[in-house]
Amino acid sequence: MQGPWPLLWGAILLAIGNFATLYLAGRPWGITSAFALWGSKILMGLGVDVASWPYWQGPRAPSLHQSIFADITSVMDFGIILGALLAAGLAGKFNPTWRISASSLLAAIIGGLLLGYGARLAYGCNIGAYFSGIASGSLHGWCWLVAAFLGNILGTRLRPLFGLAVER
Repeated sequence: MQGPWPLLWGAILLAIGNFATLYLAGRPWGITSAFALWGSKILMGLGVDVASWPYWQGPRAPSLHQSIFADITSVMDFGIILGALLAAGLAGKFNPTWRISASSLLAAIIGGLLLGYGARLAYGCNIGAYFSGIASGSLHGWCWLVAAFLGNILGTRLRPLFGLAVER
């Protein structure tokens, strides 16, 4: 069970997962809409009236008042997290460290916020907009690939500003 595992196994499992998601959810695989739900539920708990926001009007509105376990994307996200932990454990690679420099933390926070914002603008992340887009034959998946490639070039060039190495 210890890796590295053949890439073909991963490709087959991704394809099966994508077909299962399409069958069970009635839509392609997605990830980031759950983060909008989680953040909005946290803000609701703090007293913010997120139900009045245009994003939460129409068919999305009921999810604000249901458990996150009733949201299929949230359940898939939890499955991805647990699956990653299981895979790392089975491969003997689960070894978390909690030492992180302030500059790395700052870079991670800025990068995470930019990626999250971009994923909401693009109606998905690398799974929802890219993988599912290409798998469904949509041009937007290929456009996402080009934008992500350019963003990676920019991100790599910004790493030294945060004291981070650029691997070659």
